[in-house]
Amino acid sequence: MDHNELARLIAIAKKFSPQQEIDDLQPFGSGNINDTFLVSRQGIDQPFVLQRLNTNVFREPELVMQNMRIYGEHVRDRLKNTPLDRQWTVPQVLSTQQGQDYYQTENGEFWRSLSFIADSQSFDAMENSEQAQEVGYALGTFHHLTSDLEVEKLADTLEGFHITPRYLGQYEEVLAQSNITRSAEVDYCLQIVSDHQGLAHILEDAKASGKLPLRTMHGDPKVNNILFDKQTNLAVSVIDLDTVKSGLIHYDIGDCLRSGCNPAGEEIEDWESVEFDVELCEAILQGYLSTAQSFLTEYDYDYIYDAVRVITFELGLRFFTDYLAGNVYFHVKYPEHNLLRSLVQFRLLESIEAQKSVINQIVISNKF
Repeated sequence: MDHNELARLIAIAKKFSPQQEIDDLQPFGSGNINDTFLVSRQGIDQPFVLQRLNTNVFREPELVMQNMRIYGEHVRDRLKNTPLDRQWTVPQVLSTQQGQDYYQTENGEFWRSLSFIADSQSFDAMENSEQAQEVGYALGTFHHLTSDLEVEKLADTLEGFHITPRYLGQYEEVLAQSNITRSAEVDYCLQIVSDHQGLAHILEDAKASGKLPLRTMHGDPKVNNILFDKQTNLAVSVIDLDTVKSGLIHYDIGDCLRSGCNPAGEEIEDWESVEFDVELCEAILQGYLSTAQSFLTEYDYDYIYDAVRVITFELGLRFFTDYLAGNVYFHVKYPEHNLLRSLVQFRLLESIEAQKSVINQIVISNKF
């Protein structure tokens, strides 16, 4: 970062902290959508987070901030009235001197500032079942604390996000127009999608029939969006709240299990070795259900297994569609990168389906 850019960023940071001199400003975190910096101030121990929101992804950033405000105020009020039996922290949106929750530059850059949760850390992968249980507890707490938030108050900031039939429709359009170079791997993907057409509609059909209600969903509950206290190793917060909106919490549950129960990771070249780890699944669900049981219905339990399948199929479908379209959405390091990613997800889907009875038994045995 050159001197001029640093000076420009410090000037933006001062919009959120006009009374204090800025000591330091450094790039922060490993997110690949927004630009994030940690800002230190003279005489104040607590730094804060400065972020430039990616307006190519979030076309209406004011609504993203509105949702974050509504979510944060609701959860803080609820914790005040009925505290949890342990520490739980919600990132706070910091205002400018004019009382706005964002600052927009003359060239249209959209900046916001958030409180920094001290003495915490995140992990890119789970190291043991205790951590897995905490990840489940964190997502369960997020859903528990928002279970009485009126979803009509939340704007739809990403229309079509996690609506699986839409992704299937996009795939069919791209497939009809693409000249596929056939290979064993491509044929495998084509067969998986062909065999699972009906899977795309399961959660949306349950929503349409009234079995699964709209609630507040996080939208991206992967492992590294959970913060752990460095001293106690307990989960203390869920961050990255840009995708908070009205939706089916089963997309959250499924995505948490999909990402958390694949120890090999999503970029492994030996895709045929990928397996869904049912021990990690049990740990996550134990943690999740220990707090989410406060509001879950019988139908909610019935659809947990399907939720894991649907979201895994959805992500594989999105990667494969992007591969067929020429890699226009996801960032890739080489032409077959999205094909490999889709192979990993589709192999994971097969592993999930092979363990259907085990996963359903875990759900039944952890009902409270």
